[in-house]
Amino acid sequence: MLDLLTPARGEGPAIRALDPWTSSAGRMRQLLSRDERAGLAALATVVRHRKGEIIYRQGSPADAVFNIVTGAVAAFHTTPDGREHMVALLLPEDIFGLSAERRYANSARALTPVTLYRLPVTALRTHLLHDPALEFHLICKLAQELRQSQRHALLLGQRRAYARLAMFLQLIEELQVARGGKAGEIFLPMHRSDIGEYLGMTLSAVSRAFAALTARGIIALRDRNHVRIADRSAFERLLADPRAVRAAD
Repeated sequence: MLDLLTPARGEGPAIRALDPWTSSAGRMRQLLSRDERAGLAALATVVRHRKGEIIYRQGSPADAVFNIVTGAVAAFHTTPDGREHMVALLLPEDIFGLSAERRYANSARALTPVTLYRLPVTALRTHLLHDPALEFHLICKLAQELRQSQRHALLLGQRRAYARLAMFLQLIEELQVARGGKAGEIFLPMHRSDIGEYLGMTLSAVSRAFAALTARGIIALRDRNHVRIADRSAFERLLADPRAVRAAD
C-alpha cells in the first residue's frame, strides 16, 4: 500500500495531478519535465516545519509559493470570530500559497513534520513568463484543486456524520489510487481531530461515525491510520444513498 506522505521522486519541485485534457484512468502523473523541475529548483530553498507549526498566516504578505516534498499540510480559514475551518488537505507534490491582493487568503499548518520547497513569488513570476509549458502545467494543477474544493463543499453538505466520513474515506482512497497505490486499505495521514476539522464535525462525532461504520461491517480498523473497506458493496450503497445506513450522528 502506498503511503500518501511518500516523498516525490527525483530532484526539484514536483507537481502531480490529473491532466484534465487527457484520459488518465484516474491516475495522476508527474506534470513537470526534468528540465522544468531543475529550473524551479534553482529558484527554491528547502524549508522544514515540525508538526503543528504555522507555515504562514492568513492576511500576511504572500511572498512565496510552497511545494510539498514530504508530509501533510492543512490550509485553514479563520473567521472574524476566531473560529478555524480547514479548507484543504495538502500532500506531497501539491502546491499551496496562492494569494489574493498580495496576501495569503488562508493560513497553512503542518499536520505532520513537513519538508517544503519555498519558491519566491517574484522569481517564480519571472520564470513563468519564459516558460509557457510550465504555466500550463500549473493551470492543470489548479484545475484539480478546484475540483477538490467542489468535492469538499459537497461533503460538508451531508447531514449525516457517517455519510461525511464515508465520502472522506472515498476521497482519500481515490487520492491514494491516483498516486499509484491500491484500493482497499486506506492510509489516513491525519489524526481524528484533524479529520473532524476537515469535515466540520466534533471529535466525538467523528469517533461515533467510525464506530457506526465499523459496527455495520462496512469498514475495519487496523489502527488509527489504516482503514480497510470491509464491505465494498455496502460502502458504495452508502455513498449513493446515505439513508442506506441508519446510525446515530
